[in-house]
Amino acid sequence: MEPEALEICPYNPHHRVPLSRFQYHLASCRRKNPKKAKKMASCKYNACHVVPIKKLEEHEAACVNRSTVEEEDSLYPLKVSLPSSEQNGNTPQTFVPQKLVCESDTRESEREAHPPSLTTPQKTLRPGE
Repeated sequence: MEPEALEICPYNPHHRVPLSRFQYHLASCRRKNPKKAKKMASCKYNACHVVPIKKLEEHEAACVNRSTVEEEDSLYPLKVSLPSSEQNGNTPQTFVPQKLVCESDTRESEREAHPPSLTTPQKTLRPGE
């Protein structure tokens, strides 16, 4: 089995994190380093790309995920309906984004889409049973 690629944490360059855990590590390290986190920003094309705010525009212009996101946006434009006073209490449907936040999410979503088959039926226990 091939070893998993390691990513370098933008908040602490001494942290080397497996790609599958990188998104979770970023959230944790951001909370533990609030001063550095204020100077950093996430790329709008891939949330795992965290760069200094001063370099964000430059990064987004050259981001490797930029073309993928722009193609998806042109194929599936976001349609949003805002509530108006005429609807009288009717709420619009909730929007659920379909894009992945990080590349590592691809493997997790594949596992969720194809869960292992269970050989024994599961019984739901309810209070009082």
